[in-house]
Amino acid sequence: MITTSRPGSASARSRVSARALATVAALGTAMSLLTACTGPGRDSDPGPAVAASPSSTAAPRPTPAPPSVPSVSSIPSVPVVDATLGAAQTSATPPPVRLAVPDVGIDMAVDPVGVRDDGEMEIPEDADRAGWYRFGPAPADPAGATVVAAHVDSVQTGIGQFAKLLDVGAGAAVTVTTADGIPHQYRVVSVEKIPKDGAPVDQWFDRSGAPRLVLVTCGGTFRRDIGHYTDNVVVTAEPIGG
Repeated sequence: MITTSRPGSASARSRVSARALATVAALGTAMSLLTACTGPGRDSDPGPAVAASPSSTAAPRPTPAPPSVPSVSSIPSVPVVDATLGAAQTSATPPPVRLAVPDVGIDMAVDPVGVRDDGEMEIPEDADRAGWYRFGPAPADPAGATVVAAHVDSVQTGIGQFAKLLDVGAGAAVTVTTADGIPHQYRVVSVEKIPKDGAPVDQWFDRSGAPRLVLVTCGGTFRRDIGHYTDNVVVTAEPIGG
């Protein structure tokens, strides 16, 4: 179905797994592409389905103990920023707990996730659960991208709900409910299928700029020879009335 400091980029592997960024800019953003989505045993384009983990999204890696690590084949890589550059604190605002995109029937639980030992962003192994990058902005934060990723499919649970992301249209409504029970409304502004190689992970995990929601998963063709999907499917939405 996507090294640590704060996200600034994401890339691709079948399950949205990505390599930790080796180099960091002045602000210290080390990233890697999402490339850990494992396919459901098919070579062709999964259609609306997205790989078990977002294709490429490396997440900034915090100093805290690394989260549990699911099998590499079922975890997407996320853009990660090197913690040595100054790990950011987890958001103090309420975390998202549910995501819904009524137009395509997406309605799923959201779990807070961090960064694995190998620098890749954690993603729930269950393709019907999404992961919110807890070292980045939350919906109520005044700036930056709230990143939510999920596997397009998974060996354990089959095709996931994020497989429907390609069917989402511009203008579609997205609701993210936070732990305090408040629903945050967004409107989709773009839906893209981007090759994992060269994915703009730094933009997806940006902690500055206007507040926005970024949904990431895997897409494209599943290549058995390399064990992951070729692309990432990325939906960007802006707060309504924000």
